[in-house]
Formats: sequence, C-alpha cells, structure tokens
Amino acid sequence: MAALNRQLRLRFLLRSLLIQGSWNYRTMQGAGLGFALVPLLRKLYGQDREALNRSVGRHAGFFNAHPYLATVAITALARMEEEGATVDQIERFKGALVSPLGSLGDRLVWARWRPLCVFAALVPFLAGAPWWVSTCLFLILYNAMQMGLRLWGLGLGWREGRDVGRALMSSRLRRLPDRLTIPLAITGGAVLPPLVLAFGGPSGASPIPVIGIALVLAALGYSRPTTARRAVTVGLVAASIILLGLEMTVW
Repeated sequence: MAALNRQLRLRFLLRSLLIQGSWNYRTMQGAGLGFALVPLLRKLYGQDREALNRSVGRHAGFFNAHPYLATVAITALARMEEEGATVDQIERFKGALVSPLGSLGDRLVWARWRPLCVFAALVPFLAGAPWWVSTCLFLILYNAMQMGLRLWGLGLGWREGRDVGRALMSSRLRRLPDRLTIPLAITGGAVLPPLVLAFGGPSGASPIPVIGIALVLAALGYSRPTTARRAVTVGLVAASIILLGLEMTVW
C-alpha cells in the first residue's frame, strides 16, 4: 500500500471542512462526501468523464457521520476505490460506518469536549480577565480537538482501509469520552456556582463550600470508578441545593 501523499492529504483535509456545506434531508452529508473524494477520483478515472461522474454520483448518495470523524470514511473509501473494490462492497462499507462514526463523535465532541471547553474558558472570565480572553481560549481548545480528530481520521482510514471498523473498536479514542466525564464534572462543579453567584447571588456569598463538595465527590469518583456516575449525580444535587439556599436568602 502506497503512503497517502501530502498533496492528497491536504486536499482531503480542506474538503472535509466543507462536508456539511450541501447538507440536506435526503442524502445528509452525501454530497459533501462525494465532493471530498473528487481529487482521488480524478486521478483514477482521468479523462473518462462518464466514469468520473458515475463514481462521484455513487459517493454522493446517503451518508451521515460526525463531521469531524468523516475523514475516516473519506480516506478509507479512497483506498477502497484505489484497490478496485466493487460498488456493492463500497455501499455496504459506507452504511456500516455511519453508526460508529456518528456515535463516537457525538459522545466525544458534543457531550464531553464542547461543554468542557466552555467551562474551561469561563475560568479566566470569572477571574476578571476580559471577555475576549475566554473567547480565544475556547476557540483554541475546541479547534485543537477538531483538527486533531480530522488529521487522525485521515491517517487511520487510509492505513486500515476496509478494516477501519475493527480499528475503531480497539482504538483508545473509543474510551476517551468516559475518561472525560469526571474532568467535565469537576470543571462544571467549580465554575457554575461562582458564575451563578456573580450574576444575581447574594453579595459576599462564597462559592468555596460548593467547590469543596464538588472536588470531594470527584475524588470519590476517581477512587471508585464504578461509582463515578453516582458521585457526579450527588454533586450536582448538592450544588443545586446550596445554590437554591443562597438565592432564597436574597428573596
């Protein structure tokens, strides 16, 4: 298997940024996927316009995955095309990738990394930094993960080809959402109480008790992984009760 050259890798990466540019309810990201594969398909079919149009149209059918992990599908399909896979094999492969790429991306990015970046960006704001500092911090943290996932997907898809599903199942990335759960709870428990107090809480009230409770419960979750979810739940309930009591002192 030849290595993915830099020029083709760059074209795949740039085109993956536009994979949702033609999103629609019929093919979802299909048009974007076909657009992303055009550089390789042109290389394979050359001046045969009919064959090129058929291949692009084939890939522009239904496809839906997390946009940041779509690069896995782009390069895996590119390798299958280069190896001469049949149309049926390619269609079955595309259908099999939809669920794992969508599920992993949703759990990792939308449910863990994005809220974690929001909470982390609020820390300098609560410490008195200008608003643009928090904005820049959020953009840097969030896009570091986004671009990292896209680049990782390019390499994995091309390296594994049609076996990429098996590689995803054994990848460390699959376990990352669970590992981010406790840091997300710690950051949220530390940031939300002072944020609420800063916007309407009683003057002079201290968020230290709430932060202390959140840290103790987070430590419990680390020491006993099987009780992590229970610790997070208890922490959120305790923080809510304390904040409710503080707000009632104002009323």
